[in-house]
Amino acid sequence: MFKLTSLIPLALAATASARTFTVYNGCPFTIWPALFTDLHAGSAAPDFTTGWEAAAFTHVTFSVPDNWRAGRIWARRNCNFNDPNPATQCADGGCNGGLVCDRNTGTGVPPASLAEFTLSGDGNRDFYDISFVDGYNLPIRIDNNKGCPAPKCAIDLGPGCPAQFKGPFDSSGFPVGCKSACLVDPNPSNSPACCSGQFSTPQTCPSSGSSSYSYFKGNCPDAYAYAYDESSQSALWTCDSNLRADYTVTFCPAS
Repeated sequence: MFKLTSLIPLALAATASARTFTVYNGCPFTIWPALFTDLHAGSAAPDFTTGWEAAAFTHVTFSVPDNWRAGRIWARRNCNFNDPNPATQCADGGCNGGLVCDRNTGTGVPPASLAEFTLSGDGNRDFYDISFVDGYNLPIRIDNNKGCPAPKCAIDLGPGCPAQFKGPFDSSGFPVGCKSACLVDPNPSNSPACCSGQFSTPQTCPSSGSSSYSYFKGNCPDAYAYAYDESSQSALWTCDSNLRADYTVTFCPAS
């Protein structure tokens, strides 16, 4: 079960085997957050729904395993789950499965702003990031309760998105997303924009290979703007796992 309430100060301590996560909708409209765990990464999944409706200015709290690996949280908007096609159920960022994403295949339909986590990733650190590798659909921030870095992108990147990447659009024609260069590449299996094929290493895939990099990174320097963005030193964030941090993912954070 999960709790959905107006945001109030939280004083929930993690148990000995789990961390507390909060997902807050700071947007002035309803969104549909989603959660996915790559079970092939050797992690148990959180005992929590993989998709839910979040009214404006509400939050949920739930526990995740202390060593949650390859987990991601994102949100969808303008959704109609009576539509049988997962690619069109939401204006942006849908998933396979409908409201509740499939636990095995419901990774999300790009473009989507992702909050990614690998807790106790090397035994000593939590790793977390905001990723626009799959494009952007909502402003996002990751906070914690231990004073570790708090990456954010509080800017709506849809309206200013370069024309070749702009979209999808809602029913009024407003751009609710911004695609990455990889998403529009005609040959994604061998592409410098996707870091694939002959461009599959950091050495053969510099950031200059992605024509959307400068837009994403220039506006939101805390986020991953392409697959090998670790070299920017402002993409992948860490927190001492011994601190046992709890995390909050906020959609539409304050500027």
